[in-house]
Parts: sequence; structure tokens; C-alpha cells
Amino acid sequence: MNVDVHQHLWPSSLVEVLRARTEPPRLRGWTLELAGEPAYEVDPRDHDPALRAERARRDGLDLALVSLSSPLGIELMAGGEGADLLDAYHDGVRALPEPFRAWAAAGLAEIDPDGLADRLDEGFVGLQLPATALLDERGYRRVGPLLERLEERGRPLFVHPGPAAPAAGGLGAVPGWWPAVVDYVQQMHAAWYAFRVHGRPRHPRLRVCFALLAGLAPLHGERFTARSGQRSVVDDLAYLEISSYGTRAVDAVVRVLGIDVLVNGSDLPYAEPVAPDLGESALSALRSANPIRLFDLEEVSDGVAVPAGAQS
Repeated sequence: MNVDVHQHLWPSSLVEVLRARTEPPRLRGWTLELAGEPAYEVDPRDHDPALRAERARRDGLDLALVSLSSPLGIELMAGGEGADLLDAYHDGVRALPEPFRAWAAAGLAEIDPDGLADRLDEGFVGLQLPATALLDERGYRRVGPLLERLEERGRPLFVHPGPAAPAAGGLGAVPGWWPAVVDYVQQMHAAWYAFRVHGRPRHPRLRVCFALLAGLAPLHGERFTARSGQRSVVDDLAYLEISSYGTRAVDAVVRVLGIDVLVNGSDLPYAEPVAPDLGESALSALRSANPIRLFDLEEVSDGVAVPAGAQS
């Protein structure tokens, strides 16, 4: 089984609602406008379900997990406009062809654990939350009912970068790559340590996966020990996916945490899949053995891997 835990594919239902908006986040044609990032020209082929399904087959994927693009800021929007966007996402990705399944998303203006339970019953594999919602004790108190529901159901949390902060001096003050290389990495770094301090004590049974190697936060373990007096530990329920990094970064994290908590993720279409040059056993762990543990995967009659207990 070959699994990619981190892809993005906007269904037509979400595209239509984004195009109907007059303020960011919105699409003007295929130009994406966000409050904290320069305008981005979207390739419509990247969000064509048939083309992406064919790409997944060429890549040898048995399961590709789609998530809402949290930098859009949809989860943070209050009222009907946020609900409309979330509904458009959920309705659209639920209808994607094989081998796609999807992470659920949740509005953060009003916490709705029962709504999350309904999404899990519909077959969503777990919940994605933006890292910006998980940076301190207050954040964990707020989303606690959602995380408790995940623990009850045995479903994982996926921590993904959230919206970038508007640049001082306006959007023209930084190059287009800045949010992905600076803001997202900083968010994930902070989220990794916030989970250790606030998340794990509150949710001892929660399986969690951090995007983009948690911004390489585990590599700061020696500094953490020097400043905190605490020993760095391996949390065997806290996983990291490898998107946007290559052999050197993945190898460095393996040396700190071991291979068993790393999983394959690509961040398609924003980054290409990588195959770290660590040997066949490591690739098998990244793509198969470790995702099976993260999701508690089982085979169903049509040959598609789904989380145990998920309803089609």
C-alpha cells in the first residue's frame, strides 16, 4: 500500500463559492487572492479530479488524502460565509474519485464536536486544523472538544500551516515564496512545542501528524534540553510528514526521532513528491507501514484502503 497523507484538490463546489466572494479569500478566474500573501496564479489542471486521479495512479498511490488549504483562512471565518465554504469543501471532496479520501475541516469561530462526529461518520479520515489555532494553552482549551472527539473515535489530527501574517509594508514587501518558507515553518515549529507542552498532557491518546516535518522543530531538541532541563522524548503517537523536504532534512529528523514516526506526504500541487534516498526499507516505512499505524488502516472489499470503522 502506497499512501500520501497530504494533498490539495479544490472541488468545483469550493471553486464556485470562492469565485462568488468579493473579499479574500477569493478566486478571480484562477487568480487566488489572500489577505497575507501575494496573488497566486492557480493552474486549473491541478484541481481537475480526473487529471489528479490519473496522476495518483501514475505515482502508484493506493490512497491520497486531500485537505483544505488552511492558509485560505476558511476555518477562522465566522457565520454563514465560513459555513458555506466548509460545506462546499466537504461536499466536493466527498465525491472525489479513487484513490482520494479527505481530512475533515472545522470552523473555529464556533466549536462543533457533533458536526465533526458527523463528518467522521461520513468517511473523513480525521481532522485538519491550522497550526495558528494550536500555538498556546488558550488554543488547546478552545479546540479541546474537537480533539476529545477524535480521541473517542480513534481518528488522527493533522496540523497544517494556517494563514500567513500580513507583511509589514504590504504584500509587495516580501517575495512570493516568503510565506511558505518563513511563516509556515515558524507556525509549525511553534505548534510542535505547543503540542508537547499543552496538547499531549490534555490528550494522551490522540494521534497527531504535523505537516512539513513540523518545520524541522525536532532538530532543536538539543537546544530544548539545554534551556528547559528536560530530555527530548520520542512520542510514538506524534507523526511528521515530509512534504517540501528532501533526503538531508528527512535523514536529519530520522536521526533524532527514528523512522517509525515519519509518513509520506507531498503537498501536491504546491510541491512535488519526494523519495528520500534512505533505502527501500525506509521508503516502505514512510509510504506504507507508518501510515497504517497513523490511520489504523484496513483493506475493504473493493481494494481501497480506508480507516478502520470509517463509513463509505
